Amino acid sequence: MDGRAWGMLIVLCGAIFLEGIDVSMMGVALPSIQAELGMSTASLQWVVSAYVLGYGGFMLLGGRAADLLGRRRMFLFWLAVFVLFSGLGGLAEEGWVLVLARFVTGVGAAFLTPAGLSLITTAIPEGPRRDRALLIYAGTSAAGFSLGLVVGGGLTAIGWRWVFFAPVIVALAILLAAIWLVPDTGRPERTDGGFDMAGAVTVTAAMMMLVFAVVEAPALGGWTMAAALAAGLALLAAFVAIERRSASPLVRLGILRSVPLVRANLGAILLTGGYFGFQFIAVLYLQEARGWSPLQTGLAMLAVGADAVLAPTVTPLLVARFGTTRVIFAGMCSAATAYALFLPLAPDWGYAAMFPTMILTGVAFALAYGPLTIAATDGIAPREQGLAGGLLNTSFQFGAALGLAAVAAVNAAAGPGPGPATQEALLSGYRAGLLVPLAAALLGAAVMATGLRHPPRPAPDTAR
Repeated sequence: MDGRAWGMLIVLCGAIFLEGIDVSMMGVALPSIQAELGMSTASLQWVVSAYVLGYGGFMLLGGRAADLLGRRRMFLFWLAVFVLFSGLGGLAEEGWVLVLARFVTGVGAAFLTPAGLSLITTAIPEGPRRDRALLIYAGTSAAGFSLGLVVGGGLTAIGWRWVFFAPVIVALAILLAAIWLVPDTGRPERTDGGFDMAGAVTVTAAMMMLVFAVVEAPALGGWTMAAALAAGLALLAAFVAIERRSASPLVRLGILRSVPLVRANLGAILLTGGYFGFQFIAVLYLQEARGWSPLQTGLAMLAVGADAVLAPTVTPLLVARFGTTRVIFAGMCSAATAYALFLPLAPDWGYAAMFPTMILTGVAFALAYGPLTIAATDGIAPREQGLAGGLLNTSFQFGAALGLAAVAAVNAAAGPGPGPATQEALLSGYRAGLLVPLAAALLGAAVMATGLRHPPRPAPDTAR
């Protein structure tokens, strides 16, 4: 790649790193936010849930908007929105203001992320150069997820508002650089049918309802959760019916005939579901059972950030030698091994006992995260790269929400009941919760194994 392409890639990597770190460092700051703003535990979780709802609910719309309205335009505009509302969150004096700011920030990320991914896949021709760029991009995103706890712990030690203000400063610098370095890759010609507003409304409502049901599963009653899921599925069915009849569909249903794309999206759900579930249990174990500080907890998980080094250096060589599916399969196996090694966690474990899990988790992300991005976009027509990116990032976010909800529910069911909790009761709940990420990683390996004998095929471009 020439200097201009490298400049664009650095800017886009900065944006996706910022998005990843913004998601993960928020968890460390929650106790400080609760203490200063006087939020209840029930309302506090909405600081995280509002972001996930905005992100997961608007992702498909964001991907299609990038294809139809211009990728550079969408990237710059929503990066500016990200700056404004992250700053608003840092200035919040009321809980509802903070929740609103997080929701709009999530919506901004939903438009920003697929625009950035499709800028890479349309500016760099398909082949080894694009694969390398995507692996660097995805590795940077994964590094944001894994380093967020460390950064969040450090910023929270200064003051929780810096968890919001620091991203504003970085995002402003990225925005200024993007205006100069990100090219306008053009956009496909608009079709006669125009923008599919009915499809946009129904799929956004469906995704928000489904994400809401998943995120709130531990708190909702059985009937309430069933009603939310039923409403989400009904809206999804309405969306499919609308897309079949639309002259310019938001999601061309024929794209789902691409087996590699579907396999990559299933892998994305299981990868992030397992990781975020494991991270939840690991943070609880270190802070609840061991009494470690947020900064100590973040430093303990620093080894997960090994993917930031491995993804751009080792992973491209492995993909070139073995292909994306085999490398992803190895990543899923590494994740399963990591979570299995953490299962016998003890009340007096030293860090040496935890380190193999942390480093293997980093290896898993390095092997799986970037290649999943390649697998989900290879063979997709340029006019639908934004859509493919939207589908993949929806899967990543939905998987994270699903994994967190499942682990929280299992941990609550198997952990200590009302009253003072003994350490052994806490550990029992943690071990039960760890079975969820272990199962997700094993299932992810099984899904990827279905493609080990078949070379990737381009996505069909005809029937809906």
